[in-house]
Amino acid sequence: MVTLSGISPSIPKRGEVWLVNFDPTIGAEIKKTRPAIVLSSDAVGRLPIKLVAPVTDWKDYFASNIWHVRIDSDPSNGLSKISAVDVLQLRGMDRQRFIKKIGQVTPTILEEIVLAVAAVVEYH
Repeated sequence: MVTLSGISPSIPKRGEVWLVNFDPTIGAEIKKTRPAIVLSSDAVGRLPIKLVAPVTDWKDYFASNIWHVRIDSDPSNGLSKISAVDVLQLRGMDRQRFIKKIGQVTPTILEEIVLAVAAVVEYH
């Protein structure tokens, strides 16, 4: 498989942080190449599609939003600054959009992200 970057990545796994190409976009959709957290189960799906939540810069006013999950940078997640996972911008992405793996989130952070998704879709 060849990606948009011309590199052939390994298969993204749940909880990993990858650089993902989100372009092209329309309107207020999150843009450009940026980190994203893989949320979909490794056992689900036949197509080369993974459900991801994009990562953006942390803003203090995000703290009151149920759809933003704060992630502090550390060597294991590969992020370079305090960031936010935006679960309102979940997207199914073809593996060709995945550029490279940069890290892994902790099980605690992954659980916080999943709980934020559940809150946004009003799952009880």
